[in-house]
This record gives sequence, structure tokens and C-alpha cells, in this order.
Amino acid sequence: MRADRLVSLVLLLRQRGRLSAPQLARELEVSTRTVLRDIDALSAAGVPVYVDRGRHGGFSLLPGFRAELTGLTHDEALALLTAAGAGGSRVFGLGSALTSAMRKVVDAIPAPHQPTATDAAQRILVDPDADLLSRPNVGESIPAAIMAAVRRAVLEGRRLRLHYASERGTASWREVDPIGLVTARGVGYLLATVDGSDRTYRLSRILAAEELAEPAARPATVHLAELWRQRSIRFRSGGEQLAVVARIEPSRRDDLAATVLEIRTEVRDPDGWHHMEVSFQDGRHAEWTFWQLGTAAEALSPPALRAALRERAARVATHYSDAGA
Repeated sequence: MRADRLVSLVLLLRQRGRLSAPQLARELEVSTRTVLRDIDALSAAGVPVYVDRGRHGGFSLLPGFRAELTGLTHDEALALLTAAGAGGSRVFGLGSALTSAMRKVVDAIPAPHQPTATDAAQRILVDPDADLLSRPNVGESIPAAIMAAVRRAVLEGRRLRLHYASERGTASWREVDPIGLVTARGVGYLLATVDGSDRTYRLSRILAAEELAEPAARPATVHLAELWRQRSIRFRSGGEQLAVVARIEPSRRDDLAATVLEIRTEVRDPDGWHHMEVSFQDGRHAEWTFWQLGTAAEALSPPALRAALRERAARVATHYSDAGA
């Protein structure tokens, strides 16, 4: 909306001083011509914007122009600035809105404390693009139009018509009552109901979304964290899952925990290794996990999993034997 863009333009000039039209265009993700029109609109509204012409010129606000905003403590501002590094805004298509909001947060901090808060936020990183082993934190690409329709329906309490692809790849249309949006490990989900029954949809599998005029049939309030916990329990307890007993080195324990569906029991052996009973989606899931962990883990049962890992290791050993060179 233009009103939001005009506010962002003023905040940029207040926080950074003189900026050229191309610089403002890049920050606001609009054309240079749009920036010039916005500058004219601000001037007509009485905002004291003036221009320095020449090679190093640009637009500035008259010194002393400021409408003070108050109410944020240093820690509150730091929390919001740090949240800008988290992945939820990217998953739900709110990245540009978050950037605009952060400008307002910085502007709300008293001027003498702005450098301290922004420097502190730069020293806290949430959900980087890769871990220490350079394994990417892969996000999902969701078309902006689809995400906008889903988000509006959730926030406005309207029914949704979805063209959704199942895990097997078959797609069909369905109407749902949206409850909320959740992001977990970079993956976005829509929590909804269909005829009163719980449904959870992965956002990246939504091929098209239409917000309907009909109000969604849902409670007026929702405890989303508890609802997600309940659905997670039902997911882990359903289907033909594989229970595995394993030993894992302490340094790789978290890698295993991040992959399994559930940790059922866990104790520490005298040698420091973790003795765990965990569950996997199926045998292929378990075999892949223990192959990645190598000798840092050992599957003690079931025997079929041990046999599959032994056969895979034998095939690899044969492939790299001198005789095969």
C-alpha cells in the first residue's frame, strides 16, 4: 500500500540521512519514478524533504524533523530485530513486510540507543542458511499469490478452496476451514478442518488457493502451539512405523534426534554413548539415517535393519575394492 511505502520512505531518510532516488528505489522495491512521485506527495503533505543536487546528492529531511515514538524498551526492540532473522516471515511471504516493520522498530528506539540496539541484533543469528557442516537449511518456495490467499483466509476467517497435491502426487480440489499457519524447520503448514475433522496441509503442495466469501467454521480462539503438539503426537503414533534400538555417539546424538519421528526412551551407557529407542517412518527412512551417521551410530535392532546396512556396506566395499579399479 502506498501509505505504508510513504512511511517507510520517511523512516529511511530519518535513519540514514541523505539517500539518492536509486537507493530509495532499491530499498522500497519500486521504480525510481515511483520514488520521485512519493517525494512530491510527502512535500505536498508538509513533510520537509529537500534535495541536494549533484553527483553525490540525494534526498534528506530537514534537521530536527521527528515525530517521537515511544513505548519500546531496549530488550523489546532487540527481540523484534532478532526475530527478523528467523524463517517464518520467509515461509509465509512476509519478508518485505518484516523489513518495513523493522525500520519502524528502529525508529521507535530513542536516537541515542539506536546504534546499540542495531549492533546487538547483528550479533544474534537465528536459523542461518546452513549449519556448521555447510548443510543447507532448505526452505520451500511458495508462489506469492497462493501464500497471500491462504494468509488472508486464515486471518480473516474465510473458507479456502485448495488445489492440493498429495504425497503420491495426485492433485484434487477441496474446501477447508483454516485455523492457523505453522512453520517447523523451514517447512510451512496450514492447519485446518474439513467437516470438523483435523487436516494438516503442507504449503508447498498447494497448487492453487481461492479465498471464499463463506466464513470458516472454527472456534473464535485457538491455542496453536497445543494444537500443533496434539497433531504431532497423532502423526507419530499413526501408520506402520519402525521401532529401532540404537547406540549413538554423544556428538551425533542431536543429528539422530532431528531425523526420527519420536524418541521413546533414552539412557546414557557407561562409555558415554546414548542408548535410545526411536521410531522411523519406515525401513528406508531408518536405513538412510544410519548410513549418514556411519560408525558414529549402531542400530541394535531390528535384525532386518542391521542386515540392510550390512548389505549396503558390502556393496560399497566391493565397488571400491582394488579388484574393481
